[in-house]
Amino acid sequence: MEQLGGENTGMPTSIRKVVVASFIGTTIEWYDYFIFGTAAALIFPQLFFPGFGETTGTILSYTTFAVGFVARPLGGIIFGHYGDRIGRKAMLVATLLIMGIATFLVGALPTYESIGILAPILLVVLRLLQGIGLGGEWGGAVLMAVEHSPDDRRGLNGSWPQMGVPAGLVLGTGVFAAVSALPAGTFETWGWRVPFLLSAILIAVGLFIRLSIYESPAFSRVRESGTEARMPIVDVLRTYPKNVALGVGSRIGIDAAFYILAVYTLTHVSATLGLPRNVGLIAVSVAALIEIFTIPAFAALSDRIGRKPLLLAGTAFLGIWTFPFFWLLNTGSTTLIILATAIGLAVAHAAVYGTQASFYAELFGTRVRYSGASFSYQMSGIFGGALAPIIAASLYPLGGTTLISVYVAAVCVLSAVCYLLAEETYRKDIDADEPQERELLAEQG
Repeated sequence: MEQLGGENTGMPTSIRKVVVASFIGTTIEWYDYFIFGTAAALIFPQLFFPGFGETTGTILSYTTFAVGFVARPLGGIIFGHYGDRIGRKAMLVATLLIMGIATFLVGALPTYESIGILAPILLVVLRLLQGIGLGGEWGGAVLMAVEHSPDDRRGLNGSWPQMGVPAGLVLGTGVFAAVSALPAGTFETWGWRVPFLLSAILIAVGLFIRLSIYESPAFSRVRESGTEARMPIVDVLRTYPKNVALGVGSRIGIDAAFYILAVYTLTHVSATLGLPRNVGLIAVSVAALIEIFTIPAFAALSDRIGRKPLLLAGTAFLGIWTFPFFWLLNTGSTTLIILATAIGLAVAHAAVYGTQASFYAELFGTRVRYSGASFSYQMSGIFGGALAPIIAASLYPLGGTTLISVYVAAVCVLSAVCYLLAEETYRKDIDADEPQERELLAEQG
């Protein structure tokens, strides 16, 4: 296995160790993030928003879920700034701690019945902290993997943090499937808290692993040359405005489709179709488990044929698949529900998501890569994943699942247009200074 330099210590860090650390840490972060979404779909309306009616309570619960997306760009800016100024590794440790503490406290939070309106207020505050932590974590994990990689394996190695999404989803929905099998009274009293409290153990494991790796060689070279960006977010908006805009727009449809498939499905299967909670949880778990393996397969293919063919094909498939997806769900057949979810997540979404990590990293130069990739990726979440479950819950009474499918198809068209306008990046030398960065450095003296 190829060895690359670490921090100024000169100690080597293997690519394998880096990508495994990125995968495990990201899995834990997404576990924390997804169990909130699962709880928002299954139990938070009753515990934190009682007396509002089924539809309104669900929308309010999904709104607290959306708050995390609003906070993610802030986390991207904060940790992107320091990640570009002082290094990637320190930010990965800090974001893991923030996410873990916030998640554990959700599990200890009193409900509306105990403390009234203060309960949902505190829930929103903790969700904000989760969003800030995740907003800063993703960019650092991806860059550590991509910047340690040889040019012909950036797609594959960059996909390891992406694999943390379905892995965290499997872990989170699996734990929720287990505790939701408890008697209804037990689940609503304390069972729902167990997935959140377990986060303390996972965070300890993640910290142990992340503390053992060294800084990325690309950033180490920038630091040694003394050319770190003074204000990374300002510099990235000034030197890469087109790439930022395309980065934001290209992910909106993919993010919206994912949260329809992975989160809104739980509400539709249990509340609308009247099926047991476990049906939706099992479908999402099976699909996410398969996606752990299809993400690196598509990412490796992108190293051979380029990023854009897979990004465009996957986006088109996502936009189209939403229609048969809901048709299959509405049959009420557990087998067809699992099949529909697996095709949506493990094929259509995986083709895009496995390729996105390297694509975002390759859009920006090393000096501002953390800020550029994080801000673009996280900003799109506000317009994509944050709004998708809320919009779906609002559209269903107006036009059923067909209207939801039209909405997903429309935002996928937006993403496809952005991918068409973007440059192909898979053969790009990401260590070379970009012309616009050289000009900026010259101006700054």
